[in-house]
Amino acid sequence: MRPTHRFCLYLLFFAAAVWLSGCVAQRTLPYLQGPDYSTQSPVSVPNEPLPYRIQPSDVLSIRVQSVQPVLNDMFNITDTRSIMAGGDPSTLFLAGYSVDVDGFINLPTVGKVKVTGMTLEEAQAQLQQQVGKFVRDANVLVKLLSFKITVLGEVASPGRYFIYNAQATLLEGLGLAGDLTEFGNRQNVKLIRQTPTGSEVVLLNLTDPNLLRSKYYYLLPNDALYVEPVAARTKRGNANNLGIVFGGISALVLLLSYLKTF
Repeated sequence: MRPTHRFCLYLLFFAAAVWLSGCVAQRTLPYLQGPDYSTQSPVSVPNEPLPYRIQPSDVLSIRVQSVQPVLNDMFNITDTRSIMAGGDPSTLFLAGYSVDVDGFINLPTVGKVKVTGMTLEEAQAQLQQQVGKFVRDANVLVKLLSFKITVLGEVASPGRYFIYNAQATLLEGLGLAGDLTEFGNRQNVKLIRQTPTGSEVVLLNLTDPNLLRSKYYYLLPNDALYVEPVAARTKRGNANNLGIVFGGISALVLLLSYLKTF
């Protein structure tokens, strides 16, 4: 074998070895791995979600229903039908009732009502009592509009997502972003959560079946998820770059070899 051909063959083997080192192992891809799962019977995992309690800066949708349409319209500044028709969620966000820094919302005629620290059900009962003083046989519905999360990193569609499920799970949040890519590190997903004293960060392992028992399995408003890339992502990128370089070198060597024949 001629030295030039031997050199090109070595380059080819080296590039292939680097590319294969960037492959992702199959065992790292499945979620919730464990020997206890069966096709014959379900596995029960107790994990009761904690009720969300309203905080300052939350935005609430408040709908009043009664036999007095004129009075209803005075309170109903949001139209939930727009979101059901595919409207912009920011429209509801801007038109909702914002909870101020002291924990109050300001209702027409009723005035200020404190809602922080309450669950949505408790706030609904409180507002129904207050609105009932002005509207006969009123029925008040309260929903949280500001339940949004941010998903970044190695997912199909990173971005910010609004959630319309008070008990949204981690898997649901990742599903909104189109799931993890092949290069997403399923054993090291960062959950960043805002607390009254600052931010807290916890690492979550999607391959661990005990994730279903974790208190972080259920998402809260303003949570952020960051999916780190696996080392194979960097190796694959380096392999592609090396392939380009080696291809150029090989072409140059072959060209020089060809010119020497003249």
